[in-house]
Amino acid sequence: MENEFAAFVAIDWADQEHVWALEAPNASGRQTGSLDHRPESVDVWAAELRLRFSGKPVAVALEQSRGPLAFMLTKYEHLVLFPIHPTTLANYRKSFRPSGAKDDPHDAGLLLDILTRHRDQLRRLNPDTPETRTLQFLVEERRKLVQERTRYSNRLTAHLKMYFPQVLNWFEEIGSSIAADFLIRWPSLEILQRARSSTIERFFVDHNSRNRERIRERLEQIRKAVAATHDQAVVTSGSVAVVAWAGLLTPLLKAIQSYDVQIARLARQHPDYALMNSFPGAGPVLTPRLIAAVGTQRDRYQTAHELQCYSGIAPVVVSSGKQRCVHWRWSCPKFLRQTFHEWALHSVAYSPWAREHYQEQRAKGKSRHAAIRSLAFKWIRILFRCWKQRQPYDELVYQRALATRRPQLQSAAQPVELQWKNVAGFSKIAVAGG
Repeated sequence: MENEFAAFVAIDWADQEHVWALEAPNASGRQTGSLDHRPESVDVWAAELRLRFSGKPVAVALEQSRGPLAFMLTKYEHLVLFPIHPTTLANYRKSFRPSGAKDDPHDAGLLLDILTRHRDQLRRLNPDTPETRTLQFLVEERRKLVQERTRYSNRLTAHLKMYFPQVLNWFEEIGSSIAADFLIRWPSLEILQRARSSTIERFFVDHNSRNRERIRERLEQIRKAVAATHDQAVVTSGSVAVVAWAGLLTPLLKAIQSYDVQIARLARQHPDYALMNSFPGAGPVLTPRLIAAVGTQRDRYQTAHELQCYSGIAPVVVSSGKQRCVHWRWSCPKFLRQTFHEWALHSVAYSPWAREHYQEQRAKGKSRHAAIRSLAFKWIRILFRCWKQRQPYDELVYQRALATRRPQLQSAAQPVELQWKNVAGFSKIAVAGG
């Protein structure tokens, strides 16, 4: 390890200018400097390192595994990146500056200390295949768009409840494309009731809502609807707001559909698609997210417990002396935890044993989300085994293994009858008949 790198560099990154510190084996002391956040400046700086150290590997520590600077540096083969978690640096800084004082040159020196003295505790940045990382970026960004859709839908709901609440019962989801188009065209009950029934019926037919009985029911409800308020200030301002939010929602829904098309195409081409798609509850949305969650590098996780902890599904155990507590894991990739949490929730409807486990946890008094995390904890073990062996999941195989294991657990949990016995003049507890 000592002879593996020609030099060690740490970069405290910033938005406009980065501070770096360098230590070379044969140099006396450390060198420091600054680096503009421009591709041209980074390219010159990397070229100088390549020329100075004859193209030999240079270890680089920074507080990013993703980000502008990390992506710039990954294209240089002679730079080996070691991402350091910001919390690690913050706690290391407190060891020398309990006051909390902070500056960029000092942080670069601390990063260099971690790199040179604790490199065995760090993991090199080893990016997955371009196809897998593309899928990771796409599913994460799609989730952000879905969250925006939820935010817009909540805004619409809040305004409609004030002056036009009936429309909330006419659509299963107010954040759908048909609901947005309906509100843009008829933003208030007064405008809607002035429209012809044939026009409203044609609207639903054009939006692929062709259930005649459901259309007649809606038309009847529209005819009998009563205005929630006659306050024109509320109605007018609410109508303008609804048209605005529905107008913003329409292109957002189209963007989500575009993401769905690209994600589905990439996921079907991925070598692990059939494996991940075999799990109960992993549909068109969650299958690509499961592929992105574990990736293709089989040596990244040695045990299922590593994946359980890294994803945040496994709780944190704090033990000191006679005290012991278990709490929620705060520091983890939130999107990864959300992926396993949502998958476990969806699996309840498709897997009998998953539904039984969820119900058992709820019967024990666990909250809904705690029960789902417990189920996700079990699912990760199964997924890890299938992923390592490149073998699709088979519900019947797991059911048979579960049926074989349960009698052993039940026999092990049989109550033991105890009794007092006199041994050498002393009374002791022993197993009855033993």
